[in-house]
Amino acid sequence: MNRATKISYWIATIWLSLGMLSTGIVQLLQMEQDVKRMAALQYPVYLLTLLGIWKILGVIAVLIPKFPILKEWAYAGFFFAMSGAAFSHIASGSPLSEIFPSILLLVLTVVSWYFRPAERRITQTN
Repeated sequence: MNRATKISYWIATIWLSLGMLSTGIVQLLQMEQDVKRMAALQYPVYLLTLLGIWKILGVIAVLIPKFPILKEWAYAGFFFAMSGAAFSHIASGSPLSEIFPSILLLVLTVVSWYFRPAERRITQTN
């Protein structure tokens, strides 16, 4: 892995982790703004707790060494959660200011996954 790739991976992964951790904590706390946002999107409020737990566990999975299969699941979960959030906001007519964070985290998920080091990838042994 060359230096530029390694730097790209860590920048994307740190920002992804900070974004997922902070939104996960806010979702667990069920801040009033998030509760209103969930109601506007017509989702049940208890989904905030579930998403918050999954995001925090996903950050741990992405950051700890080894466990490449667990990392793949975490990246997949981030991808589905953020693409679902972006789609939900777009479908409900949310302003760009509410759509952008989901798209940013979605892009960071893809960049982090793409540039991850070999030891963080699933290897096939035949």
